[in-house]
Amino acid sequence: MTQHVTHPIPPFYDRDSEILILGSFPSVKSREQMFFYGHPQNRFWKVMAAVFSDEVPDSIPDKKSFLMKHHIALWDVIGSCDIKGSSDASIGNVAPNDLSVILNKVDIQKIAVNGRTAEKYYKKFIEPVIGRSAVCLPSTSPANAAWSLERLAGEWKREIKGV
Repeated sequence: MTQHVTHPIPPFYDRDSEILILGSFPSVKSREQMFFYGHPQNRFWKVMAAVFSDEVPDSIPDKKSFLMKHHIALWDVIGSCDIKGSSDASIGNVAPNDLSVILNKVDIQKIAVNGRTAEKYYKKFIEPVIGRSAVCLPSTSPANAAWSLERLAGEWKREIKGV
């Protein structure tokens, strides 16, 4: 069943954040946990650990420490939408998040989006307002089965770290 959902998770950043990574909209599991990439099958945390040659964080406090250590800010492109469960394909009636909440407070050097759905809504709603493009990274979702963890980590590392 499709429902209208408002994004419940505040943006995560601190004064040292340099890279902003935007997903599309949090999954049901992430909304339950009130933090990003909460579904155990999503490979985001494993990819990030590989990018930075670090341990995979398990708990939310560990994830927050990891992000601060590596100067990463997280949020999502969509502020509210109609969605069926966690399905990006079902998203409609989109209202974007206001990125000025982050961009007016910290010096973000690079903006990246996690997957094509995030890219689609970023280009439609956010890029015209802020005048900044975002790098589209391959989705860490388990639905993106064509990309192995190793291949994802390699692409994310090239784009995020430039190596």
